[in-house]
Amino acid sequence: MEKIRLQKIIAESGYCSRRKAEELIQQGRVKVNGRPVKLGDKFTLRDLITIDGERISTPRKKKFRYIMLNKPRGYVTTVSDELDRKCVMDLLDGVEERVYPVGRLDRNSEGLLLFTNDGQFANDIMHPSRHVTKTYRVTVRPDINEGQLTALSAGVEIDGKVTLPANVVVKDKQEGRVVLLITIREGRNRQIRKMCETVGLKVARLRRISIGPVKLGMLKPGTWRDLTAEELRALRTATGKVK
Repeated sequence: MEKIRLQKIIAESGYCSRRKAEELIQQGRVKVNGRPVKLGDKFTLRDLITIDGERISTPRKKKFRYIMLNKPRGYVTTVSDELDRKCVMDLLDGVEERVYPVGRLDRNSEGLLLFTNDGQFANDIMHPSRHVTKTYRVTVRPDINEGQLTALSAGVEIDGKVTLPANVVVKDKQEGRVVLLITIREGRNRQIRKMCETVGLKVARLRRISIGPVKLGMLKPGTWRDLTAEELRALRTATGKVK
């Protein structure tokens, strides 16, 4: 039987993303057939893989789920939280599969958040080389000028690295308040907020309205639904992984 890199087996089992699987291996939390392993090791689907002593199922036995949630404010994007804050997982009533968030939205942000137990799919969506677009409706204060718009569009330096060019459109403009539609092709930590802060804008509200071709639409805050077959195909096309 073909040997496969361990992190790929774990990701395709749906336990977590490939990136997270690599972290677990490096932390010594993964064993195969009862023995410690290292990053880069290869095994077959017949080998017994455990994480923190829990056996994971092979990819062939996994039923994949692909879910979208309209995340409300006040929820953290984690599976569990040591500070006992409200987690997005609390909103997935009726989902029996062990899914996890694809990327994140910070506690005070809202909008479209994807979940899956398909590790390869999650990795394709999040990987920087795929450049899957994400669009946000951002309310900023107090006002915006041409220089700030140009800077946001061209790229600004955050955390020591310049952001990729973004598409920035003024959707609505009132005294002391501007609504922007900002589309980015990367997913750095708190990127939109940091971009706005860098050019002197204060973010009053931040809502993600689309990931690639998939739009939030009329989904009510705090509710979820499965992605349609058409949405799933469109996302895979956006990542270059058409199936």
